[in-house]
Amino acid sequence: MVKIDIIIVNWNAGQQLRECLESIGTTESEGFEISRVVIVDNASSDGSVDGLDDLSLPLTIIRNDINRGFAVACNQGVKGSVADYVLFLNPDTRLFKDSLSKPLAFMEQQDNQQVGIVGIQLVGESGQISRTCARFPTPGSFFTKIMGLDRMFPNFFPSFFMNNWDHGQTKEVDHVMGAFLLTRHCIFETLGGFDERFFVYFEDVDFSLRANECGWKTIYLANTQAYHKGGGTSDKVKASRLFYTLHSRIKYGYKNFGLCSATFLLIATLFLEPLARLILALGRRSGRDALETLEGCWRLWVTLTTHVFRSR
Repeated sequence: MVKIDIIIVNWNAGQQLRECLESIGTTESEGFEISRVVIVDNASSDGSVDGLDDLSLPLTIIRNDINRGFAVACNQGVKGSVADYVLFLNPDTRLFKDSLSKPLAFMEQQDNQQVGIVGIQLVGESGQISRTCARFPTPGSFFTKIMGLDRMFPNFFPSFFMNNWDHGQTKEVDHVMGAFLLTRHCIFETLGGFDERFFVYFEDVDFSLRANECGWKTIYLANTQAYHKGGGTSDKVKASRLFYTLHSRIKYGYKNFGLCSATFLLIATLFLEPLARLILALGRRSGRDALETLEGCWRLWVTLTTHVFRSR
């Protein structure tokens, strides 16, 4: 029988974590077995991983003393797995009856043996379909995002997020959101897991890119759904979210682009991004957004400057 491990990285997810776990217990499991549900807790302070012993799940909890980041925590969760498949699931998701059975059956089909990664249709509170698939980023697509051109002129400057597609059909894509990312365990092991240089953000895109370069396909499956709140716990710390997004973007550039393109991306992120975000915040008359932009970008400047001096 096919086996699957479910890995959930938790950081102060509160009641959302329990609701996610309870939904796992209500899924149909014909043709497969959930061998482990692993929660890797990154030093939560809200007690969200306490009192879960009453759940009828093969639950394992790993408690980190510090927040080690998403990539490291995911790799911790997979360590020791003997399952055929690994599902990375956000704690702000809730599974439906066939959220596991359909993607697993799809990957088990003989015609789909080159499919290495599958995502499913994610819906919000009112049932609207989220636009969760993405193209692999390029220096150009990053620049259009920095300048806001993808929002002002989407027909001329498409984002690497596939916002112009309604996500109503099953299709091959470059990348599916890491909120529900199902992959073959053998691929995860061959690629060495997520690159732990990414604290959070872009580690899943980088993983999809490496899988693609090895000949594996990524499929977005539209015939089954899961609920995803979106934002999750990061909505509480928007300045930190901005810092980690920009920092990981720069790391992604230097890893996957040429030196000149990556350096141009660095300069644009440091100088143009703050200005564009501040203009947008002022246009919305949002002092809070402006302050969060300044805090996140200042933190990036300090981090990169410190790194330069330490490397001398």
